[in-house]
Amino acid sequence: MSPKWTLDMAAMQEDFFSDSVLIGIVSALPAYRLCWTLNQRFTLQFSREIDLDICLQRADGLLHYFNIYQYCVPLNGTRHLLYKLKHNKEVLLPEVKQLDYLWLIQSNSADEDAGIYTQHLRNFPEVQLAQIITLDRLKNLNHLLV
Repeated sequence: MSPKWTLDMAAMQEDFFSDSVLIGIVSALPAYRLCWTLNQRFTLQFSREIDLDICLQRADGLLHYFNIYQYCVPLNGTRHLLYKLKHNKEVLLPEVKQLDYLWLIQSNSADEDAGIYTQHLRNFPEVQLAQIITLDRLKNLNHLLV
């Protein structure tokens, strides 16, 4: 009989979220429009990554798809992921159901970058709320792994 292999989710989460910061965003803008706004104002290049979309099946049996937009800074190693947290009144992370988007920044200077982006986001008329979210506040971090 072959040995049973188990996936260590805690190790995966620790690896994925090391050198990362999350920014929670509340905005009535559709995702494509928010990405366009971020691209214009921060000279980023977010684009939809269909292969990264998160699909969850809830108790009702319906599949819910949550879009992900990504931008990797060339020659820098910085990665930006924008998660759309709502789909047909279903939420990806119930513990932050008031948020519309999560912006994950993965880099060596993620804390500094997130502070700068958050300050600027608060001045956008399209954004009602922008705040840094601590990882320990989220129970379902595995939903964000891509």
